[in-house]
This record gives sequence, structure tokens and C-alpha cells, in this order.
Amino acid sequence: MSAEYIALAGFILLAAYFIRGVSGFGSGLVAIPIMALWLPLTFVVPLMLLLDFSASILLSGVNLRLVKWREVRTLLPLSVIGILLGTHLLTSLPLQPMLITLSIFVAIFGIRSVLNLHGEQPISRWWAIPAGLGGGMVGALFGTGGPPYIIYLGHRISDKTALRATFSGLVLMEGSIRIGSFAYAGLFSDTRLLLSYLAAMPVVALGLTLGHRAHVGLSRAQMMRMIGWLLLGSSVSLMVKAWA
Repeated sequence: MSAEYIALAGFILLAAYFIRGVSGFGSGLVAIPIMALWLPLTFVVPLMLLLDFSASILLSGVNLRLVKWREVRTLLPLSVIGILLGTHLLTSLPLQPMLITLSIFVAIFGIRSVLNLHGEQPISRWWAIPAGLGGGMVGALFGTGGPPYIIYLGHRISDKTALRATFSGLVLMEGSIRIGSFAYAGLFSDTRLLLSYLAAMPVVALGLTLGHRAHVGLSRAQMMRMIGWLLLGSSVSLMVKAWA
């Protein structure tokens, strides 16, 4: 890449992981669609997987006691099934109807979060079934499985810091599975990818640090509105992918 594109990639990653530091998710939603404009997805998705995995170690490591492991254990098996299902769908079904349906679903919950239309009681654990399957499928198809997970966890966990920590713990567990599958497929064999990962980590750490400082000053309602806007942005991104 030219120096201009390297600088642009650094700025995008800084913004993506600032958002991740504040809300606990969203890095892939910000970085993958933009960086894929000049880099192949077979490079961008494995790179973001490594960076997100490392970010999850940092975030969940700092707040390890706040991770709701019961929620992680509920979602993770369903997520693995979703990953396998998404890999199958990628090769057998047209993506446009699935993308449009998911885009509308994510937009509805994004609007609810922006308008703060939440009930006082947490939703049933049965909602983990569509959330886990959906997150796994979207992650396998597009590398960004966060929206279904954060929708479910946001309606189960009231504490904003525990929500962020739990999402990071889930991504840490799921990411280790995806890293194994990517390694088996040979997607990490390019030394340029590993060098890019090492070069990007200081930027990721800076973004997470700045985002964590902003997170501390946010109320639960403010954080849920931010998540709502991220979900709406994700919905638009999915719709654009569907019609492209």
C-alpha cells in the first residue's frame, strides 16, 4: 500500500477501536466495509479477526470479574452451529434475501435502542437461539457477527461495563474457534498479514484506551443510544451489501 492508504487504514482502525472501547463492539462494522474498498476480504477479515481477538483479551482481561459467563456459555454453542450454517449458506443460497431480512431486523432493534424503548425486565433466555445462530452466521458470511449478539446481551445485562465485558468474553471464545478454522484453511499464511497485525496493534491499543476513558463517563442510556446508532449503521451497511 502507498503511504496515503497506510495512514488512512491507521485512522480507520483508530476510530473503529475507539468505538469498540466505548461500546464493546462495532470495530468490524466500521473497519471491514471501508478497508475492503482497496484490500481483498481474504486479507481484511482475517486481520480484523486477529485484532478483535486481541482487543477482547484487553477488554475482558481488565473486567474479567464482570463477564457474565453464563450468557457466554449459552450463546457459544449456538454460535458455533451458526458458523457452520453460515459457511453452508455461503455456498448454497442467494445472499440478498438473507441480507435484506437481517438488515430490517437489526434496524428495528437499532431504533428501539436510539429511542430507549426498553422494558424493565430482561428478555427470555430463549432469545439466545436466534441471537447465537444469527451472530455465528453473520460472522461466517461477512466477518461481523456483533449485531445479533449485542441485541441479545443488551436486553439481558443492565450494567454497561458488564455488557461490554461479556461481549468481549464471547468474542474471545468464538474468535479462538474462528482463528483455528482460518489457520486450518491457510488464511494466515501470508506474512504481510501478520506484519500488518503487529503494526496495527499500537493503534488498536490507543483506540481502546481512549474509548475506555469515554466509556467511564457514559450513562447506561447514552451507551445504549450509541449502540442503537451502530446497529442502524450496520443495517444500512447490510442493505448496501444486499443491493450491490
